[in-house]
Amino acid sequence: MKPSPYSYHFYLLLLAISCLPLISHAQWYDPEKINKKAADIYAEAYENAQEGNYTAAIAKLNDALKAEPKFVDVYLSRAGIYANLKNYTASVADFEKGLEMDRDYSKTYLLPYSISLAGTGNFQKAMEAVNEFLTTPKLNQQSIKAGNYRKKTFAFALQQDSAQKNAGHPYVFSPKNMGPNINGTTLEYYPSLTIDGSKMIFTRRENGDEDFYESSYENGSWSMSVPVPGKINTNLNEGAQNISQDGEWLIFTGCNYPEGGGSCDLYISYKTKNGTWTEGENLGNVINTEFWEASPSLSPDKSKLYFASSRLGGYGGKDIWVSARQPNGKWGTPENLGPEVNTFADEGCPFIHPDNQTLYFNSNGHEGYGLTDLFLIRKKDDDTWGAPVNLGYPINTIDDEGSLIVAADGKTGFYASDGADTRGGLDLYQFELREDIRAAKVLWVKGRVYDKKNNNGLPSAVELTDIDARKLLSKIQTDEDGNYLLTLPVGKNYAFNVNRKGYLFYSDNFETKPGYSDSAMHIDIPLQPLEAGASVVLKNIFFNSNQFVLKDESVAELDKLLQLLNENPTTRVMISGHTDSIGNAADNLALSTSRAKSVVSFLQKNGIPPTRLVSKGWGSTKPIADNGTEAGRAKNRRTELSILK
Repeated sequence: MKPSPYSYHFYLLLLAISCLPLISHAQWYDPEKINKKAADIYAEAYENAQEGNYTAAIAKLNDALKAEPKFVDVYLSRAGIYANLKNYTASVADFEKGLEMDRDYSKTYLLPYSISLAGTGNFQKAMEAVNEFLTTPKLNQQSIKAGNYRKKTFAFALQQDSAQKNAGHPYVFSPKNMGPNINGTTLEYYPSLTIDGSKMIFTRRENGDEDFYESSYENGSWSMSVPVPGKINTNLNEGAQNISQDGEWLIFTGCNYPEGGGSCDLYISYKTKNGTWTEGENLGNVINTEFWEASPSLSPDKSKLYFASSRLGGYGGKDIWVSARQPNGKWGTPENLGPEVNTFADEGCPFIHPDNQTLYFNSNGHEGYGLTDLFLIRKKDDDTWGAPVNLGYPINTIDDEGSLIVAADGKTGFYASDGADTRGGLDLYQFELREDIRAAKVLWVKGRVYDKKNNNGLPSAVELTDIDARKLLSKIQTDEDGNYLLTLPVGKNYAFNVNRKGYLFYSDNFETKPGYSDSAMHIDIPLQPLEAGASVVLKNIFFNSNQFVLKDESVAELDKLLQLLNENPTTRVMISGHTDSIGNAADNLALSTSRAKSVVSFLQKNGIPPTRLVSKGWGSTKPIADNGTEAGRAKNRRTELSILK
């Protein structure tokens, strides 16, 4: 764990004088000579502060100043109370007034003064103050340790600030309160958002009870939040939840439930057809232990579950773990994310972005600004995680930072804060992330897979492949009605395939170059029973212009074709080549014939008997779109698979 930070509590500030030596040779202020009326008021303020009644304490301290304008201890003590209230600007002003009035007497407060300076973001001046504090003669070991700890955090902050300026990242942090429809007079925290940004679910704490509330984004604003309908809210505490990107699952933390295995367990609730939520089901003893499990986050394809746990086998107090969903739908044994992420201290609040590559989390073990900071890590090409990146000031401050989620656009963040314009304790805020800490913008495609003949929904496998890297990125199973949702980070070319045994697979292609403007696509997919006459355009078979050599990017699609033929050994197919109408008809016919033969040759080389394969070139004689446009000509340049038998 990190060393305990210097406390701001008023009574500790008063006791600080007895812990540190005073330099009296140039000191004019003598607390023993304060007039009795002011001293009595000051004593009342002390009692108010001990009881946590800071408003009354500040009022009393103001009265004491009226009775004794040169009451240095009032400025120093009021500075401590303001700092405890996180009003660091007022705290700095009072500390500086005390230092200005009698620096020798007030010098013992340079450490808390430096912390308040850091609270305002003035890390350079904070460093100067703590350095001066550490020159105080005969400091005890606890004070030296606290001073050096703060010096380390200020040095980190200055280094981060310099790095951001050198990298050219000008940034204005401007969090916006999400307004009265979301935030009430109680505590709101832990937001969770669907992929399309249309539904937010968050935790509200009222009279000590935590429940889930929801709001919908309609016509440019959030609707009045209401309790989540169904049986998910109980008289127990439900919190730290995550709604799946498709809005169909809600995994949450339930603490002290009768059937719970530890202090806090993870539960799952499902959205019903009428829009209500089922009673929470414990995720079982593979996920939950006798220890503490909380803060779940589902990957966009619902295949991975990230969460925080204090279970045995970790690196510190609380670590981040991940479990993979098995083919039978059950969750596998969780794996620790490893020492790159987890430290000897605590890590928590993981949030896997819809890009499935960027994980945000908090930690008090990695180098930071003071207490718990927010970090991100990105997945590398080999699926290992890179080094954690501190999100920097002013997203991170000298105080504790909790959970953060980021919308599908990669730049809009949501978090809880007790900011200056809070409506009551913690409120939910929205802000824009600095460019270098954004996730990839994510598009998504959703729809329904169904039988082309009878329109019945078909549970099917939906796969997304990075064409250039020839890497399977995601494989999901539709629900029983054939509904699916798949996310596509911008900047890659994707092969999109849908498979079900007994049916001809579906093939599509998405090219999402940076700057791609669309965010959502709806594609309903009619699968054709595997029978004579069924055909499909192989959209991920690629050739260079006017050539017939298969490009490497075609391998993923060709592997699908091999799988189909190997699983159906009596099936006989025809591969057809087609061109647009540009150029000589004879040349087009020859090119289309050669391209069809190239596909057949690949299949033969990989074990498919020639008797099961036919190739045919059609040139430009069978267009499926207008050859008068480039978009139409692109559709006409195609390779097709047809079932002959």
